[in-house]
Parts: sequence; structure tokens; C-alpha cells
Amino acid sequence: MKNLILIRHAKSSWEAPLKDFDRPLMKRGILDAHSVSGAISKYLPKTYIIWSSTAARASETAIIFAQNLSYPIESILFRDELYTFDDRHLEKVIKSCDNSLESVILFGHNEAITNFVNKFGDVFIDNVPTSGFVSLQFDSESWDSINKGITHKTIFPKDLK
Repeated sequence: MKNLILIRHAKSSWEAPLKDFDRPLMKRGILDAHSVSGAISKYLPKTYIIWSSTAARASETAIIFAQNLSYPIESILFRDELYTFDDRHLEKVIKSCDNSLESVILFGHNEAITNFVNKFGDVFIDNVPTSGFVSLQFDSESWDSINKGITHKTIFPKDLK
């Protein structure tokens, strides 16, 4: 069995004239990331790795979650190819995962995340919101052969308010 948790980066700021890649989290995003990360521990597999997009907003979100989950920040794998909005590209990256890994937590971007969870999960989600957590399980021994799985759990900031 393979477990994949997709987390959309927290709410980011559009105030400063920065490139999209460099946009930081805004205060609401930081609060939402802390809120969701504090509510997920009972839904996590025993062992996992964390992958994150290298974009500022995704990496900042991954660091907040890692701190709250007591996961070593230096163990987060920041991957340039996760800075994508295309679910087909995201699928390619996920399917290239080493089969020795049973569980991956991935921090990334929309539209890729929403489209991926709708293609591979069994629950339609109109839009995975910022700081949204979606846990998928696949009855597969190999990442490259994952197909329709089970949407095991979703946690969105609005669920915690």
C-alpha cells in the first residue's frame, strides 16, 4: 500500500511586487498552516518523508508543518519540479517516487493538487483550499502503477473554525 498526502501551500501575499515563485505567506496563511498541522497527527502514517516545492509559499508551509509535527526541517526534500500547476507533471513526479517509500507528504500548488486528487481519489473536491490536507491511499506496491485510490481524509482550514 502507498500513502500520499497532498497539502496545498498556505495563503500567500500578493502585496509586494514579487515574482510568483517568491511570494511569502500572509498572516492568515501562517495561522491556517499552524491550525491544520495541529489537527493531522492522528491521520499520518507512522513513517513518511516530506517533499516540497521550492517556491517560497510552499517551502514556508512545509517548514511550519514539519515544526509542528516534530519532523526535522533538514530532512525535507525541496524539489524544483514540484513548482507546477499541471497535474500531469505532478503525477509524473509522484510516479517517479522510490518504491521503498510507503508514504509521502507533498507540499505544492493548485490547479495541480485539486486536479490530481480528483483524478486519483474517490471523492470529488471542487477546490483544495490553501493549507488544505488530502490523504490518499493506493492498493499498490509501486508508485509508478498507482491508479484510482481512496480519499482517506481531508482537513481544510474552514473545518477547524
